[in-house]
Amino acid sequence: MLFPSAKGERLTVHGVQYLLNKHRMAAAKVCPSLEHKRVTVHRLRHTMAMDLLQAGVDRSVIALWLGHESVETTQIYLEATVAMKEQALARTTPPNGKAGRYQPGDQLLGFLNSL
Repeated sequence: MLFPSAKGERLTVHGVQYLLNKHRMAAAKVCPSLEHKRVTVHRLRHTMAMDLLQAGVDRSVIALWLGHESVETTQIYLEATVAMKEQALARTTPPNGKAGRYQPGDQLLGFLNSL
């Protein structure tokens, strides 16, 4: 057995969560903002999937890495909502432009929706 529990048995999901919480609290001593963060196995998987996607790794490889049988399952981790995309655009100012709410055109929205 690669990762046994304290009792020498198979490590359960609850055991992994216990270890995550333990190490999060230890890290919070150096980085206080971690103290009230909720760190879960699911969030770590999601973060890893998004990091791989942003690094240019193919979605089918990410699906294999996560142990998914199909790429469609992986889409759950990788989809950025339109609202997230709009928030990101709203925080930008075009070069030589003035601050304000950006109104993207249909072509740009179509491109963003296809990501």
